Amino acid sequence: MYASFRSIGAYVPENVLTNADLEKMVDTSDEWIVQRTGIHERRIASDEETTSDMAVKAAKLAIERSGISKEEIDLIVCATISPDYFNMPSTAAIIGDKLDIRNVAAFDISAACTGFIYVLNIAKAFIESGMKKNVLIIGAEKMSAITDFTDRTTCILFGDGAGAAIISATDKKEDAIIDVHMSADGGYADFLMTPNGGTGNPHMSEVGGEAGCFIKMRGNETFKLAVRTLTSDVEKILKKNNITSEDIKFFVPHQANYRIIHAVGKALDMNNDKVVLTVGKYGNTSGASIPMAINDIYESGRLKHGDIMLLDAFGGGLTWGSALVPFAGK
Repeated sequence: MYASFRSIGAYVPENVLTNADLEKMVDTSDEWIVQRTGIHERRIASDEETTSDMAVKAAKLAIERSGISKEEIDLIVCATISPDYFNMPSTAAIIGDKLDIRNVAAFDISAACTGFIYVLNIAKAFIESGMKKNVLIIGAEKMSAITDFTDRTTCILFGDGAGAAIISATDKKEDAIIDVHMSADGGYADFLMTPNGGTGNPHMSEVGGEAGCFIKMRGNETFKLAVRTLTSDVEKILKKNNITSEDIKFFVPHQANYRIIHAVGKALDMNNDKVVLTVGKYGNTSGASIPMAINDIYESGRLKHGDIMLLDAFGGGLTWGSALVPFAGK
């Protein structure tokens, strides 16, 4: 039995935050932001809109496109670093309740921007072991809730949104997820983190105070390590599976920064028409960015059954991963 990527769905909030809007909030400019990140605008959820609200809208679309009923889903896994609640209940459990999917295992994982690749691999493992048949995986983030909009180094980067997919069992090898790599190194934890809120540095402690609950990033160091690590990881997964860049229909990287995407794509000899770019209109939506990008090429009519996607991501932890995924949907 194999695991297949059966469908995709996504949701973005209506509210658009442009670079011009940010110019009124912090000392920055549209030219500076675009030159360094490629971002022109990002979506921001309303105060009343939760991470699970966005996830449910993406999930409903993925379920509808999959051709299965919600009663056939036997596991829900959500990747998020901006959960509805601190620690419990899990956002995945809330999603299940809002979808009226009952008596099904549901849990969250925290792998930041690599989150969707992590949940993809979890779903693959559950299905290939014979434990589950249809897994709903979700990457959903309300990054605006953990972003300090007085910090110009981070507030220009992040946006809100959600993406979801159905991973299903199949006996067709040609539809099977080919391979997934995921890794982490906590030695670089301080490159990208939210310092306060856990037992390592309790909420509202003297170190960081209230601002410590927001994202902190060492941008230059993270950029350099991301390019080097992502290029190496993708080269390994391609070599291991005897696949070349010519075999890849779409290169779908985590949408963090245009310069990182361009550098990795160039190192991998990927033609520009294969590289999926949504960072300009959505910004960095962390664990939601890859499924949101896949949804873009699906809704544009470009993604077809059998197309092989190369996914890669790098995020807080530090975490990173890559995947070779044929699209098994219609």
